[in-house]
Amino acid sequence: MLFGHDMAHALATVVELVNTSPSTGGGDELAGLADLQSFTRSREVSGVDTLTTRDLGQVRLVRESFHRVFTAPDQPTAVRLLNAMLSETRITPRLTEHDGHPLHMHYFAADATLAEHLAADCGVALAHLIVDGEWERLRTCSAPDCERVFVDESRNRSRVYCDSRTCGNRMHVAAYRARRRA
Repeated sequence: MLFGHDMAHALATVVELVNTSPSTGGGDELAGLADLQSFTRSREVSGVDTLTTRDLGQVRLVRESFHRVFTAPDQPTAVRLLNAMLSETRITPRLTEHDGHPLHMHYFAADATLAEHLAADCGVALAHLIVDGEWERLRTCSAPDCERVFVDESRNRSRVYCDSRTCGNRMHVAAYRARRRA
């Protein structure tokens, strides 16, 4: 599935944000302000100046809300959760060009906090995915010891691991070894 720059970036950002959570089986990768600053730099989140402990707490809450959307048992539940999240966000769509990226949409209000920024841009990207009938592309890794989330962008919706080089390779090697022992 092909996405425009802004949607692809927002979907990758929400996946990376959710995967910083201890809910995905690892430690909290947003343990402090330095981690949050690193996240905003790596994801090229625009308009971020000074971050506070309040920003960190709010982003963690947004992260857990997105995690619940990814792990919703069905589409109506995901829609309800996403609508609740979006209803608390000031959404102000506007076209923008910055940092060498082509013209794209931002949905957050100009004076939005970092949490509102992420909730608006990433929430709208997830909403578009659901509206396009692609809810089933929101996945959790099938490896038994991994809870990371991902968006299945494969053509035939067949991706089952968060990363083919780690979880996918590890599971294929385990299956191969099990077959050899049998």
